[in-house]
Amino acid sequence: MDLLQTYSDDQNPNSSPESSPPRLLPPKSAAPQVDDTMLALSVAKNRSVLSRPIDPTQHLVDFNPTYDQLWAPIYGPSHPYAKDGLAQGMRNHKLGFVEDAAIEPFIFDEQYNTFQNYGYAADPSASAGYNYVGDLAALQKNDAVSVYNIPQHEQKKRKIEKRKENEDGEEDAEMDPEEVANPASDAWLMKNKKSPWAGKKEGLPAELTEEQKKYAEEYAKKKGEEKGAGDKGEAVVEKTTFHGKEERDYQGRSWIAPPRDAKATNDHCYIPKRLVHTWSGHTKGVSAIRFFPNSGHLILSAGLDTKVKIWDVFNTGKCMRTYMGHSKGVRDICFSNDGSKFLSAGYDKNIKYWDTETGQVISTFSTGKVPYVVKLNPDEDKQNVLLAGMSDKKIVQWDMNEGKITQEYDQHLGAVNTITFVDNNRRFVTSSDDKSLRVWEFGIPVVIKYISEPHMHSMPSISLHPNSNWLAAQSMDNQILIYSTREKFQLNKKKRFAGHVVAGYACQVNFSPDGRFVFSGDGEGRCWFWDWKTCKVFKTLRCHDGVCIGAAWHPLEQSKVATCGWDGLIKYWD
Repeated sequence: MDLLQTYSDDQNPNSSPESSPPRLLPPKSAAPQVDDTMLALSVAKNRSVLSRPIDPTQHLVDFNPTYDQLWAPIYGPSHPYAKDGLAQGMRNHKLGFVEDAAIEPFIFDEQYNTFQNYGYAADPSASAGYNYVGDLAALQKNDAVSVYNIPQHEQKKRKIEKRKENEDGEEDAEMDPEEVANPASDAWLMKNKKSPWAGKKEGLPAELTEEQKKYAEEYAKKKGEEKGAGDKGEAVVEKTTFHGKEERDYQGRSWIAPPRDAKATNDHCYIPKRLVHTWSGHTKGVSAIRFFPNSGHLILSAGLDTKVKIWDVFNTGKCMRTYMGHSKGVRDICFSNDGSKFLSAGYDKNIKYWDTETGQVISTFSTGKVPYVVKLNPDEDKQNVLLAGMSDKKIVQWDMNEGKITQEYDQHLGAVNTITFVDNNRRFVTSSDDKSLRVWEFGIPVVIKYISEPHMHSMPSISLHPNSNWLAAQSMDNQILIYSTREKFQLNKKKRFAGHVVAGYACQVNFSPDGRFVFSGDGEGRCWFWDWKTCKVFKTLRCHDGVCIGAAWHPLEQSKVATCGWDGLIKYWD
């Protein structure tokens, strides 16, 4: 409209140029209006991106950062959930973030030793300038020297000493070479006066006095005894005491002879119901009990009071003989096939072979390690072969006639707990603290079967079923597992006996003579009986105060069971 109005005014003929003042028209743009605010903001953003520090947690950068940006310190408020303000992702040390620095070993040692000696050191993070950390007063005093930079006065001192040495060297040239070479001469001492022994003449060592000799002999003897004790078990004087009326009866029969009328009445076993007798004589806990083979008219017990006792079962029910030959508690015992001899293994690292009748020690064996289990080979022609599972992971085999070690089975990774003969005594199974079972061919130290599963626990007691087809293993996870003795030694998953609490205790598991019942003590003093076929708990007996560690079924009397515990008692149940 302004343009039209201007145009119409110019075309008016009545108007004269003199009558109207000149008019200045404002410039007009035909381009549309554009808002440049966003453009300015984007330019400012690009500039801020180039100057701001990089977020240390981001993994991708969409521009080329400068050196200053890459190495800029972390800005912003402290992290609310971190102790010192550093986010967890920024930590590479338990005290925060440690910056890597490439320092030569020599430079590091120089600054480290300087700080230890003078109390100051160069700041490794300083890029340039007079940057030190530590005692600045000492820094001023020592003129910032390091331990490897010798101060001026020290250099002068060393020059003077070197000059003196050179002068002494000229004097040495005048000395007799033979005297200089002889360490006993004064000339040698003068030449080597800088040695720690300068000025001291050392003659031949004087002879020891009588008192010193005596002390040296006693010390050597003591050391030898300690070394010997470490290699072998502790030596103890063996003693035995007979508590019966007479060792032989009027017919001349020994007191260990089984009664002639001792035989099984029938083959069917029954669960005992009541306590019929208690043997008390051990002053500490009883660790194991064994009935006399075949007849069961005597029962042998191993005590933690270092004694082994044998008790009468059929007649008087009293202790018949005490065997004293160990200096520490007795861990395990084992009868020979005829019962005339037995083995005992003690924590004093000794295995002793006893004559049951006379109480004399026939022989003693030791490897310097604690035997956890001892076993005689059940074959009649191998009754002289002893197997012992030791605390040093080995099973050691002795020939007792020769007294020599004939074989070592060394494959286990923990102390050996049990040895059980299977397959007509051609093989034996061992268990260990390494939570595995290993099967060995007798006489060959190579494992023929290795059983170890992630779910397995240590098995401190294993017993063979009367039909010789199954093994019952007391597992430390409060259950009894059954393994086949056939070629594969497989776990029978259908048979599992549980309910008792034995974790932490080596409670012995056993079978009734007819194989119908499985029974075991537990950590709370009870004896548990399970039915072999149904795997159900048949009965429990409250037997002992504390742990019921061992239980044995009488070989002939089908309803009688003996138990032993850490209360020092042996109880007989019917």
